[in-house]
Amino acid sequence: MERLQSPVDAGHLASVPAWRFDEARGGLIKREFVFDGFGEAFGFMTQLALAAEKRDHHPEWSNIYNRVEITLTTHDVNGLSMRDIELARLADSIFAKLQPSAVERGE
Repeated sequence: MERLQSPVDAGHLASVPAWRFDEARGGLIKREFVFDGFGEAFGFMTQLALAAEKRDHHPEWSNIYNRVEITLTTHDVNGLSMRDIELARLADSIFAKLQPSAVERGE
């Protein structure tokens, strides 16, 4: 597994446009997901947690009622890797299935 040296220039972030890149900690991406209520937010976290466990790549996240904020970075490479991009795509996919008409706030 390799650290992405220039994820913005290489176009890696184009496949996850709702995610914000930050150079902190060697590189990371963040996104906030907003749901109709706590149950939907928790269901999203449960689905993503099971998938992350299978991939042995775990998000940093927080949940307050209907909001889930996720930060992805790969500690083994001290920055962003393709594992982060792939988990971001998966999170987006799960969100789309749970909230197909959701209006995302705060982005």
